[in-house]
Amino acid sequence: MKVKKSRKMQSIEISWGEPLESLLPRLINETNQSGAADKIGISRATLTYWLLKLGVVVERVALAPGETVAVS
Repeated sequence: MKVKKSRKMQSIEISWGEPLESLLPRLINETNQSGAADKIGISRATLTYWLLKLGVVVERVALAPGETVAVS
């Protein structure tokens, strides 16, 4: 599905040298949603909207001590 990206979205892709579809999940995994929004200079509400628009799924997982999770 081709998503029409705003000028702000396009400028962030250019400045970071990476498409938002891969940039946003990477930044969220490195920090969290608030941290990712701060790093790229947008509000958390805007980040949430972009995630929905781009089809990026964010899920939270709680693990007991010694448990691991694999993502495929």
